[in-house]
Amino acid sequence: QVQLVESGGGLVQPGGSLRLSCKFSGLDSYMIGWFRQAPGKKREGVSCMDSDDNTYYVDSVKGRFTITRDHDNDILFLQMNNLKAEDTAVYYCATDHDFTPLNFREWIEVLTTSPQFGFWGQGTQVTVSS
Repeated sequence: QVQLVESGGGLVQPGGSLRLSCKFSGLDSYMIGWFRQAPGKKREGVSCMDSDDNTYYVDSVKGRFTITRDHDNDILFLQMNNLKAEDTAVYYCATDHDFTPLNFREWIEVLTTSPQFGFWGQGTQVTVSS
């Protein structure tokens, strides 16, 4: 059974930083990543990486967020710097049921349009406000 548990969310001022963690177990996919959902909006992809630590970021967070993985302790991290009000959302980590995407972008699109293909954590709230 795949399990993912996010933590590290909280309230931060614009321009501040926050690091999210996702403790996972039972992972059977090459891919793992972060998604977010703001109130009243659709869930969107943020960043993902494969088992070789190749990474992908959506344009809105590129240069500000960094995804990393602790291979010894099975923890996925999302370091978020220079946070903006638009980053306010519930952040989820996710993996998949073992399908083969063409690329990172497709993996994100598949999981956002068909979330049943993914395993999801419970989410952690990030609020960016002054």
